[in-house]
Amino acid sequence: MSQSENLHPYAPDASFDGGDLDCGNGLLLLIRKNIDPLESGQLLEIISYDPTVKVDLPSWCNLTGNDLVNVVEEPEHKRWRFLVSKGAFTKPVEVADIPAAPEAVRPKKKKGPRKRPQMPVTQEVVEPTIAKELSEPAPAPEIPAGSVLTMGSWPRSPWLLDALHRHLEERMDEGTFQATADDAVRLVVSAQERAGVDVVTDGEMRRDNYSSFVAGRLQNCQLIPITDLLPYVDDPEEFERELRALDVPAGEVRHPAVFGPLGRDKPLVAHEVEFVQQLTDRPVKVCLPGPYLLTRTMWMECVSDRAYENREEMSKDIVRVLREELHELLAKGTSLVQIDEPVLTEVVYGQAGGGGRTFMCGALDGLEGTVDEELEFAKSLLDELTEGLPKERLALHVCRGNWTTDESAALTGDYAPFVELFASLNVGMLSMELATPRAGDIRALEGIRDDQRICVGVLNQKLQELEPVEAVEERIERALDTFGADRVVFSTDCGFATFADNPIVAANLAEQQLALIVQARDNVMARRNA
Repeated sequence: MSQSENLHPYAPDASFDGGDLDCGNGLLLLIRKNIDPLESGQLLEIISYDPTVKVDLPSWCNLTGNDLVNVVEEPEHKRWRFLVSKGAFTKPVEVADIPAAPEAVRPKKKKGPRKRPQMPVTQEVVEPTIAKELSEPAPAPEIPAGSVLTMGSWPRSPWLLDALHRHLEERMDEGTFQATADDAVRLVVSAQERAGVDVVTDGEMRRDNYSSFVAGRLQNCQLIPITDLLPYVDDPEEFERELRALDVPAGEVRHPAVFGPLGRDKPLVAHEVEFVQQLTDRPVKVCLPGPYLLTRTMWMECVSDRAYENREEMSKDIVRVLREELHELLAKGTSLVQIDEPVLTEVVYGQAGGGGRTFMCGALDGLEGTVDEELEFAKSLLDELTEGLPKERLALHVCRGNWTTDESAALTGDYAPFVELFASLNVGMLSMELATPRAGDIRALEGIRDDQRICVGVLNQKLQELEPVEAVEERIERALDTFGADRVVFSTDCGFATFADNPIVAANLAEQQLALIVQARDNVMARRNA
């Protein structure tokens, strides 16, 4: 398109007509569908017949880090043309200066009940795949007492992050992305082996974050950038404040949305395990988001209610697909499957605007029941998921948030309210954040079953420098004194990069932290065996 044919001072690289949709009724999703395939700095023209868009679109651009470059009003057609740069806009040197796009201000919204619009979807609903039979567990290498484990996630390199975003935006094909991720996993496994850990993971190199990645693997589920959910929340202003307060770059975090009956036609994480097993003889651990976590994350009234009457109905299919995955993982000889349910602490200790919405869970809907009812609901889902499976190869992980290095921003509270739940579950290991003072005293866990082991967090990975080895040894000694040498293994409190775009530490420090735990463990065991 030449500049003489174009109403804007710069020619768009792509253009689409959004009709009379406003930002709360699907325009943002259409923008996302059209802007994702563009390269950074390329321009998208949005044609709109809805006058509210000229107010709401600048707010969306500010929140997502995209630049609104120009606005043209066409009164004769009762429409507007918006020119948006993907990311920051750099003006071509040969083009003359033009006035900046007008800065619109979102009108103040009235408080009170708000009916959310129905969200459109950009994918076709397919017939869900349901496994006819489930594989039986196969033998796996045992995890000895006293082992050092990596929690799960590892910092991603810049080249992998670039590939990850290109893949999410459909600008990189599946095969190329998986080959790139394979290279990253090779480096991660080598780093863990150098550190001397006894059980390895693949570092979650293929995931955008610890839980939402499943939306890219499940049928009838799509990943929506969390910034695009702004029009659908009960309190948009509060939601926007919470997003801006996070260390995680909100524009890069995607939220799973279920728009049809869930199905699993490919593995969620079993392919991660299969590749790691080709690289090492050490026991392999993998993290799988838990059913309560996914139910809280994936239920969106404005889209999921097309497929399910309520979140309880949806949770049945979530349990089914996770159970299919668990069977496949155990059949592949995975030594330990860690079920991540960090949002349990949000149930007990969370407060909206003060740490209670910072897991990106329940971002659209808060708790539906009382604390006791929510914990009972979580228990019922975990019971269904793990029924009949070997508990010694299943772990449950609970923490208080791992999106920031700011200790004051995460939740605080001990494990006492959870002991009854933990003791009732069919899991043989509890992976617990315990090094940070926010987690309280390890003795709060003394009421768990005698046949349950503890993976004790003995190092706070949020710290940006290595602690003295004596501090880690002291935590190891306390764990051994509390539960006995045959019931404990050791790890960091949480992962090194729960969100791909927001690593908690750099990769070299992550390796040093694991090596420090190994050294502290060896020192303690040497003294005890002397």
